[in-house]
Amino acid sequence: MSVRTATEGLTKPDDHVIVLFGATGDLARRKILPGLFHLFQAGLLPHHFRIVGSSPKAFALSTDDFRTHTRDAIREFGRTKPADATWDDFAQSLSFGVADPDSAQGLVDAVADAEHEIGGHPRRLHHLAVPPDAFPAMIEMLGETGLNVNARVICEKPFGHDLASARALNAVIAKCFEESQVFRIDHFLGKESVDNILALRFANGLFEPIWNRDHISYVQIDVPESISIEGRAAFYERCGAYRDMVVTHLFQLMGIVAMEPPTSLNARPLRDEMVKVFESMPLIDPEAVVRGQYDGYRKEPGVGPESQAETFVALRTEIDNWRWKGVPFYLRTGKCLEQSRQVVTIGLREPTMRIFPLEAEVHAQPGNRVVIDFADPGAIHVDFLAKLPGPHMRLSKARMTFDYANSFLEANNLEAYEHLILEAMHGNQALFTRSDGIERLWEVSAPLLEQPPPVEPYWRGSWGPESITRLISPHHWYLPE
Repeated sequence: MSVRTATEGLTKPDDHVIVLFGATGDLARRKILPGLFHLFQAGLLPHHFRIVGSSPKAFALSTDDFRTHTRDAIREFGRTKPADATWDDFAQSLSFGVADPDSAQGLVDAVADAEHEIGGHPRRLHHLAVPPDAFPAMIEMLGETGLNVNARVICEKPFGHDLASARALNAVIAKCFEESQVFRIDHFLGKESVDNILALRFANGLFEPIWNRDHISYVQIDVPESISIEGRAAFYERCGAYRDMVVTHLFQLMGIVAMEPPTSLNARPLRDEMVKVFESMPLIDPEAVVRGQYDGYRKEPGVGPESQAETFVALRTEIDNWRWKGVPFYLRTGKCLEQSRQVVTIGLREPTMRIFPLEAEVHAQPGNRVVIDFADPGAIHVDFLAKLPGPHMRLSKARMTFDYANSFLEANNLEAYEHLILEAMHGNQALFTRSDGIERLWEVSAPLLEQPPPVEPYWRGSWGPESITRLISPHHWYLPE
């Protein structure tokens, strides 16, 4: 078992003032505030830092109340609890500043005070944990007040809702920030197990030679969720599962799985190869898409009786390049499904000649698979066939497994938000999406968004509408036990 510590070989970021917009919201409470505290405990935050929470006046807190709010959030959602001198030291870094669209002086003053306490010239990191429709006003406010100077900005997903809105948002950002200052966050890309896809492919001669159309027959990316929309009707009615999950998460994963080897893992070459994947995608064919809506969705508070918002989507697409031509990529995600899973399945081609007799259960789903389970803490399985013990040549399914939890010191693991916030402080954009990549994904999505197929009903606890079986034929949807 590895005993490396989380801080081994790492350089601390420069001194920072971290400004958290939406500091009283659900995302900050569940992920960002507990994540910042864990980074502090792990010794990964700068030597000198301050965290300034911000919100409109209607949701404003005093500094003391913000510290109480943060402590309660960490107690409820943090992996490590606030206690003793560690919490006291962290709490002293917290303050609050009000930022209304018509007046941001409270925030400007709070940032100035924080910078004065640190001394020198600390960097600013603005994290916009706010609804997407608030982004333009927040960006413009940062530019008008000068808070964009010596600053970086983290933008939450979804980044736009179509090509025109993504371009408009990029134009607003470009007036106030250079592209090198912009960090469009997709927390899936911050997962240790997603990073491990790069290691699996490019660090191992066992896998890279077969990572192409000559050896792979299909790729599946599955992110089913057992939860419902959980009171987010306003968001889902406007956004739906495709905008919420596919453009933002599943296509990004496809870029990681399908990219050509970058010249290095630095931001520019890595993101160049991801964008090349997106450029090689054909326009999404609405006939290769199944949209679903779980039974009872239209009875959720805030949902109309004729709603066509999808809570499920499955689709088939391809990548028209030398490596992948002819290999279908199947993507599926949705709410109220049988299980919550996060899995990439690489289906390998069968041998040209089958000389071994197969058992009936092997016939049902023949072939070898590389299965990457990227739900934390993550695992990689290789499914293959092996001889059953006995006097006859009979084959059955077998599996080789790498499991993060049993292979490394899990305490060293950073959750996705922690990892990405740390990378943003270091100025490393490698795991953040780029403006041209986002715009290309909205471009290939245009036919579907303009002429979406009608939603099909599916039962809670199922795997989605029955028509997804036809969508994937002659292959089968696969999730490991």
